[in-house]
Amino acid sequence: MQTLLRTPLYERHVGAGARMVPFAGWEMPVQYEGVIPEHRAVRTDWGAFDVSHMGQIHVEGPTARDLLQGLLSNDLDRVEDGGAQYTLLTNERGGIIDDLIAYRLNAARFLLVVNASNREPAYTWLKDAEQRGSEVTDVSDEYALLAVQGPRSIAKLGLPDAPAFTHAMGEVDGIEVMVGRTGYTGEAGVELMCPVEDAVALWDAVTGRGATPCGLGARDTLRLEVCYPLHGNDITPDTDAISGGLGWACALDKDFTGADELRRVKADGPARRLVPFVMEEKAVPRQGMTIEGGGEVTSGTHSPMLDQGIGMGYVPTPQAATNTELTIDVRGRPRRARVVTKPIYKREET
Repeated sequence: MQTLLRTPLYERHVGAGARMVPFAGWEMPVQYEGVIPEHRAVRTDWGAFDVSHMGQIHVEGPTARDLLQGLLSNDLDRVEDGGAQYTLLTNERGGIIDDLIAYRLNAARFLLVVNASNREPAYTWLKDAEQRGSEVTDVSDEYALLAVQGPRSIAKLGLPDAPAFTHAMGEVDGIEVMVGRTGYTGEAGVELMCPVEDAVALWDAVTGRGATPCGLGARDTLRLEVCYPLHGNDITPDTDAISGGLGWACALDKDFTGADELRRVKADGPARRLVPFVMEEKAVPRQGMTIEGGGEVTSGTHSPMLDQGIGMGYVPTPQAATNTELTIDVRGRPRRARVVTKPIYKREET
């Protein structure tokens, strides 16, 4: 039986009464008070997530940029020092090994933050492609990462305003942190990276300022309301970026692994597409449920903000148009759903 890894904040989670569950080889908090109040705290106020299970990979050296430009789908040359970019690590088939954030520290030094479940495959893929003048290092065990999200998060932390997808060094109550203007909730917020030995002090500082501790349950419902894909569910090494609605993160005018296949899929048109949907009848869709006509649900939940079932799934392209009626097999019962535009949750609706 696999021994589960623990973040530096494990004792804090248990002490706060969190329900701990296995996730990507880690023992992580799925909820504290409950998914719905935690979710609503992030939408209306602010909340804090321990995401120290995420992987951090340094790519350094005079040819680091060249290495990454040939492996990552997005155009890294559009990012300046202090910038960050959502991008994909793709295989020869255009499949998605991981979706990640690339932070440019300087022209010869980059930090990649990868999904916990893909830390090893992403690191191995990058390390195997290493070239003269570049070095790939897994530094995940050296850092802790907190996601502090919500409309009041920046003010509550006493941080200056800054554009999304930028980063800078800063401090919270005397603790030095790298402040990334990134997140996975659709709200304003930051991701704070610090040395692992400062993790507990940083968590205490953030929660001491009033942030609601939030678990992976709320993280999932928040990201699904705004249609952020989850690797392993909505995107995988066997799904291409065009079909998955991530063509915007692919610079097809440059060469990178899988670019030829992605150009072909774009030119021919994908056979299926990942679409967001809402349930028109009372039902909660779940991953793996079939969609009539040859589709499948990849993510589903009950939206705390809309109070209805929502989800994403792949359907044949003719069924992908907005407002198309779908029929989903919910535990043996056909239930009506409707394709909608992204994001599913739009603030003006509430």
